[in-house]
Amino acid sequence: MDIQAVILVCLAFAAGGIVKGATGAGAPLFAVPLMAMQRDIQFAVAVFVLANIVPNLWQFLQYRRALEAPRFAVFFAAAGGVGVGLGTVALAGWEPDLLVFGVGLVLAAYVVFRLLNPRWRLTMAAGWRAAVPAGLVAGVLQGATGLSAPVSITFLNALDLKRETFIATISLFFVTLGVVQLPAQFALGVTNPHLVLLSALALIPLMLGMPVGAWLGRRLPQVMFQRAVLVILAVLAVRLIYSGIA
Repeated sequence: MDIQAVILVCLAFAAGGIVKGATGAGAPLFAVPLMAMQRDIQFAVAVFVLANIVPNLWQFLQYRRALEAPRFAVFFAAAGGVGVGLGTVALAGWEPDLLVFGVGLVLAAYVVFRLLNPRWRLTMAAGWRAAVPAGLVAGVLQGATGLSAPVSITFLNALDLKRETFIATISLFFVTLGVVQLPAQFALGVTNPHLVLLSALALIPLMLGMPVGAWLGRRLPQVMFQRAVLVILAVLAVRLIYSGIA
C-alpha cells in the first residue's frame, strides 16, 4: 500500500478504536472494508486478527465482573470459536462477496425493523436457545469476512443488555474467535509473519482511540448507547452492501 492508503487505514483503526471504546464493538467497521478495498478480503481479515484479540482481552479484563450470565457468554463464545475455524477455511478457498452482500441486506432489514419497533426485545430465555446457533453463524462470518457484527452485535443488542454486560460478553466472544482464528490462518496460508507484524502495528492507532471512546461511552445514557449500537449496525450494513456490489 502507498503512504496515502496507510494513513487512511490508520485513521480507520483510530476511528474504530473510538467506536469500540464507546460501545464495546465496531472496530472492524472502518478498517476491514477500507483494507479490503485497498488490497483484498484475505489481507484485511489477516491484518485485523491481533487488533481483534488484544483490545478485546483488555476490555474483557476491565468488564468481566459485569457478566450477568457467564455460562451464556461461554456457550456463545465457544460456538463462535467453532464457526470461525469453518469460516477461515472458506476465506482460504471461497469468494465471500455474495455472502457479504446477503448479510448486509439482512442487517439493513434488522435495523429498519428495530427503528420501526423500538420496544421489541429478545428475552434471555430465547437468547439461551439461540446462543449456540448465533455464535456459530457469527464465527463463520468472522472467519470468512472479518465481520461478525451482523449476527453477534445484532443478537446481543436484541437482548437489551446493559452497556457493561454487553462489552464483557462481546469481548469474550471476540477474544475466543481471535485465539482460534490466528493459528487457523497460519495453517491455511492466509497469514504470515509479515501480516502479523502489520496487525501488531495496527494496534497503535486502535488502542489510542479506545480511551477516548470509553470516556464518551461513560457519559452516554442507556438509550444513547442503544442508538449508538444501531448506528454502527446501519453503517455496517451500507459497507457490506457496497462491498458486495463493488
